[in-house]
Amino acid sequence: MKILVAVDGSPSALCAARYGLEFVRDGLRVEFVLATVQEPTYLYEMLAPDAEVLERVSGAVGSRALAQAEALFEAAGVPFEREIGSGEPAAKLVELAQRHECTGIFMGGRGMGALRGSLLGSVSQAVLQQAAVPVTIVKCESGVEP
Repeated sequence: MKILVAVDGSPSALCAARYGLEFVRDGLRVEFVLATVQEPTYLYEMLAPDAEVLERVSGAVGSRALAQAEALFEAAGVPFEREIGSGEPAAKLVELAQRHECTGIFMGGRGMGALRGSLLGSVSQAVLQQAAVPVTIVKCESGVEP
């Protein structure tokens, strides 16, 4: 079993990462891909049209988004792959899951996106519609700090 865990640095995404680690604690053999997607950097493109600079900026932002989830997996001694993508988040997450031959996707219901107030985040909703594999939307327990 190989699971892509969508991470954007939000508390909800960390709940999804912790949920994945519970499978390992319960004795299941699971491989993980921690993935984050940076939306297109139009502002950066205007300031620094150099592709190499844009890649470094996107990589730095992506690394920050992944840092807490990676720390959880490292502390638990659970190996993982990491992916930093760029583009439309839902489509890219689905593409990354396909490329890594994942059998499922775990993600938080609400992330750092612009529509945080909606009942279910727009990225989560789009991944549910587009993915060919099961998608698990992980809710944090009320009042529990991830």
